[in-house]
Amino acid sequence: MKTDDDGGTSSDIEDRRGQGSRAGGLGGLPIGSGGAALSLPVLIIVVIVSIIGGKSLGGGGGGGFDIGNVFNQLQPAPSAVPGSNRVPGATDPQADAVKFVSFVLDDTQKFWAAQMGADYRKAKLVLYTDGVNTGGCGSATSAAGPFYCPGDEKVYLDLSFFDELATKFGASGDFAQAYVIAHELGHHIQKVTGVNDKVRQQQEANPTKANELSVRLELQADCFAGVWGYSTYDRGILESGDLEEGLNAATRVGDDYIQKNLGNGQIRPDLFTHGTSTQRMKWFKTGFDSGDAAKCDTFSVSNP
Repeated sequence: MKTDDDGGTSSDIEDRRGQGSRAGGLGGLPIGSGGAALSLPVLIIVVIVSIIGGKSLGGGGGGGFDIGNVFNQLQPAPSAVPGSNRVPGATDPQADAVKFVSFVLDDTQKFWAAQMGADYRKAKLVLYTDGVNTGGCGSATSAAGPFYCPGDEKVYLDLSFFDELATKFGASGDFAQAYVIAHELGHHIQKVTGVNDKVRQQQEANPTKANELSVRLELQADCFAGVWGYSTYDRGILESGDLEEGLNAATRVGDDYIQKNLGNGQIRPDLFTHGTSTQRMKWFKTGFDSGDAAKCDTFSVSNP
């Protein structure tokens, strides 16, 4: 993936590495490949309303639906990142990773801002080590993996996760990492357009469908990540093998893959919250192949 080597650190990054956290445990699209913009907020809200029978559901927030909720059940928190408590002024051993995250964050947000115009508001991305206190979702450890908190509209990321992604999950490569960030920003799109709040209200109203709605929300975020991914191809940023890295990452974070390969080997569909490997790859590729967020309707299809 071609990046801007002179981009520096994004102004939308909050660097809290080495600060730690006092508590553990996680609380709590006008698009096309070009041409005129369509109304993404209208598109998604109409889809959600059709699912919940036309009820008007108010706002709200809560803990983010992230790919880490599954990881949290299966693995201990990773150890501290070497050099995270470095002496002030010393060389940052994660400088390249910070620069890469900055590029993907800024590029993804510029893309959505161009599609949504004044309706888009930027998210922040918080870098932390081991544990973090959020502004709207309680506290979390690194075991939670990357997550988006709709309460404060921030993405939280411990950079050590990328090592876990490559070594434990077998999903290496810069575009695999970019997919993770773009997925979390997909949740931000859902928050900005009101989808997140409406889905949460519906989950509270009908707890028996909570997991199903969670899966549909996650798959839509995967599709949004793919839509942005298409734009990188369209702009010549994507390199040979990058798409395969993204598809592989989507496969390796499927509920069934994680349960089978990193759990006790037993697959429990009733516990799925993010979608199977096949579903996650399908919806990421749907977004990538179309470059159109209107194709990311995971709520009205009978079997996403």
